[in-house]
Amino acid sequence: MGPFLLYYGIGISLLSLFLTVYDKVAATKRPRHRIREKTLLIVGFLGGATAMWLTMLLIRHKTRKPKFMILLPLFILLHFVLITLYLSGGIP
Repeated sequence: MGPFLLYYGIGISLLSLFLTVYDKVAATKRPRHRIREKTLLIVGFLGGATAMWLTMLLIRHKTRKPKFMILLPLFILLHFVLITLYLSGGIP
């Protein structure tokens, strides 16, 4: 299960980075298809929160939206707890 989690983490992080940057670029060019906030939050919840949050801070995208600035750090904390439990043997 270890290598799968590593590859999953890398993949979801790259996806979240791509979606965040794409949405930032789309926000500056009109008309352009944007990524739904719900989609961004789902990807964050599924494991891309750290990469998404850092990317948003770096490119200054959605940093004024409390929804993102509160939920993404909460997702990061949740992921940290789950990974810690898994590594300590608390989650089979």
